[in-house]
Amino acid sequence: MTAPATAPATAASSGTGLTPVFVRLKLSLLRNGLRQSSGRRAAYVASAVVALLFAALQLLGLILLRGNEHAATVSVILVAVLALGWAVMPLFFPSGDETLDPTRLVMLPLRPRPLVRALLVASLVGIGPLFTLCLALGAVIAVADGGAAVAVGVVAVPLTLLVCVALARAVAAANIRLLTSRKGRDLAVLSGLVIAVGAQVVNFGAQRLGSSDAGLGELDPAADVLGWIPPSSALSAVHAAGEARYATAVAQLALSGAALALLLHLWQRSLTRLMTAPDGSTLAAAEPSREGRGGGLFARLPAGRTGPVMERTLRYVWRDPKTKAAWVTSLAIGLIVPLFNALQGTGSVYFACFAAGMLGIQMYNQFGQDTSAFWMVAMTISSARDAYEELRARALALLVITLPYATLVTVLTTALLGEWQALPEALGLSFALLGAMLTTGAWSSARFPYSIPQQGYKNVAPGQAGLAWISILGGMIAAAVLCAPVLALTIWLHVADHGSLSWVLLPVGALYGAAVTAAGLRLAAPRVARRLPEILTAVSKG
Repeated sequence: MTAPATAPATAASSGTGLTPVFVRLKLSLLRNGLRQSSGRRAAYVASAVVALLFAALQLLGLILLRGNEHAATVSVILVAVLALGWAVMPLFFPSGDETLDPTRLVMLPLRPRPLVRALLVASLVGIGPLFTLCLALGAVIAVADGGAAVAVGVVAVPLTLLVCVALARAVAAANIRLLTSRKGRDLAVLSGLVIAVGAQVVNFGAQRLGSSDAGLGELDPAADVLGWIPPSSALSAVHAAGEARYATAVAQLALSGAALALLLHLWQRSLTRLMTAPDGSTLAAAEPSREGRGGGLFARLPAGRTGPVMERTLRYVWRDPKTKAAWVTSLAIGLIVPLFNALQGTGSVYFACFAAGMLGIQMYNQFGQDTSAFWMVAMTISSARDAYEELRARALALLVITLPYATLVTVLTTALLGEWQALPEALGLSFALLGAMLTTGAWSSARFPYSIPQQGYKNVAPGQAGLAWISILGGMIAAAVLCAPVLALTIWLHVADHGSLSWVLLPVGALYGAAVTAAGLRLAAPRVARRLPEILTAVSKG
């Protein structure tokens, strides 16, 4: 009676029949996920159509590139970029594939080696592997020349695919504790920032290539280096075989094979550790916190209501995923736009004001980040004076970050352009714009509050998108109008040929920004005190 029961267990532990089970599991997870809602099904179908269309166009483009002198350079770099995408994908989209979390299999009697083999085969099911296969196939067709190159390409295509998939799995297994924690959710929220920064880098590179006489030849040195880094080395081996450099082809192909073996070994070690080690997060949670309360920099904050409110606002910036994502995005884009334009030779010192504008947006919808917990803030506000102190403390917390950062961006932009004589007026305009944004942000927070959902990627609760657009766009237009006096003074100094007096704009802009901020806070405070129930209702819908 024991033998029949132990035979299947022995077969399962040795990996016999385990791979088909995991493939069916992957298909079941995909099918059941699409059954959850029509919206998710439509999103998946749309993304699949777009990915497959792009893959087909990519394959066609690489085939048409065959015979071009830069075909190998483009193909090697494309494969390297694809591998980089596979490496970072688990960090930013840990919930995109349920099978990325091996800790769900801890209670099953599975050994790491057959588990790695089964998960690797199951990982080949999906849109991503199909897209990778199309790109690798197109890259081989573009560079293969001769029978030896075709023979190497037959090995290079599956090897490239397996290295990419194993890389993603190894990264996910090594960082699964992080990805399932709050910090991992922060990384997922910041994925849009990575895409935005990457788009700016690609745009900058494309402009450099377009303006260079060498064209795609500018990429040859990078391709020579990437040709020895897996999985690009497998594709580079195809090109080397076509040029009768057989020793180089064998070495590059072996390098990719060794990389695959190493990734599988690291993946197996991570699985073994996950399956046998206790969850350190629960042990750390049981230990007493070593973080001091009210110590460090927070101890230097002003006394009274101002200090605690500033501390709460700054802690939101550091700990709340949505607030952190908004701040990091604003900080990055506010730096990228002026600096990249300056590097491209098309910038101006006035582009530095973009940083002040992006950071000033953080003053909008101040109460939305509190969500339903705003009732605790509302309980402490009994008069317009209390509301003014609340808004003033929040504005001061923002200035702790925005003021030095806007100054830094302005100085860096000026240094790249070499227009130091324009630094005072650029700083004055930035300070004036920042003050105007704080003013309109305080008023918009009182007049057009909206809820920020804590789950998902949406930053506005359903039905409140109109409020968000009115708050941000209306506030930005009003801020531009408020800056009109400083702008008019700047234009008059240049038109009247009084450029030597442009240094006056620095104190004028700073004083004007401080004045409009103080006036705006005082105008918004009575409205906040009167509309506490309405604000609480609006920010509690997420």
